[in-house]
Amino acid sequence: MLISEREQLRANIERRVIDFGNNRSALIPVIQEVQQKYGHVSEYVMQVLADVLHIHPVEVYGVASFYSFIGHKPKGRFIIRLCRTLPCEMKGKERVARQLENDLGIHFGETTDDGNFTLEWANCLGMCDQGPALLVNERIYTQVTPQSVHDILEECREVFGVHTTLQEKEMSCELPTSAK
Repeated sequence: MLISEREQLRANIERRVIDFGNNRSALIPVIQEVQQKYGHVSEYVMQVLADVLHIHPVEVYGVASFYSFIGHKPKGRFIIRLCRTLPCEMKGKERVARQLENDLGIHFGETTDDGNFTLEWANCLGMCDQGPALLVNERIYTQVTPQSVHDILEECREVFGVHTTLQEKEMSCELPTSAK
């Protein structure tokens, strides 16, 4: 018997809810796992979570939309978040932002056509004394300059090569330990 992607996704969510407990307290951990595994939390996933947890879909959406690191649409293999706090602003954040946009050919809030990079703003990365700060997936970069943007992007490209396929996009992603 063939199982559709949606049926498989629903079954995975139901298993995770059982693991975390079949109540509201399971909502955030399951959302985090879906985000990690699939790269985003779709409207369908939010509806399934509401059904499985017996809560209103608006409650699930409210939680999912509250956290800026939870996405509602697919994102790139590398999610680049640039801190936009005042300390980073004073240390040249705008020049770094323009360099990222120029090198990737996209604006903040967009994903490259090849699905490799997404640019986002972050409200604070907790590195105010070392700004401008940049987060690439789980790796933090500090004192970023327009010149270092090239090196950071090249490190990302080396992980999968210039011609990353959509199939490779499904694989887990870790930056090399040699990254700054």
